[in-house]
Amino acid sequence: QVQLVESGGGLVQAGGSLRLSCAASGRTFSSYGMGWFRQAPGKEREFVAAINWSGESTNYADSVKGRFTISRDNAKNTVYLQMNSLKPEDTAVYYCAAAASSARIEARFYDYWGQGTQVTVSS
Repeated sequence: QVQLVESGGGLVQAGGSLRLSCAASGRTFSSYGMGWFRQAPGKEREFVAAINWSGESTNYADSVKGRFTISRDNAKNTVYLQMNSLKPEDTAVYYCAAAASSARIEARFYDYWGQGTQVTVSS
């Protein structure tokens, strides 16, 4: 069982930065692939970024490549999403998720989800 708690969301102007954190409970965190997803009002949940258990492999949605960076600290049971050059279209609730299998783009492969943190980017 893994419990996930996101933090770090907020209101930021376009062009600004935020760093989201996702703290995980459980001693097996380091064996899980981790992902970030987001859902804007009236839209489907979409993949943002993923990282494998060791942190050596990452994957990003085209819409955030070059602006967002996913990382993890297994000693702290935490995964991060550094978001730079934010745009109004990045406004959404951001969720972190844990996958017992390798980190994937598809949400259906994730076993545990956090409650989400709101990110709002003003123009």
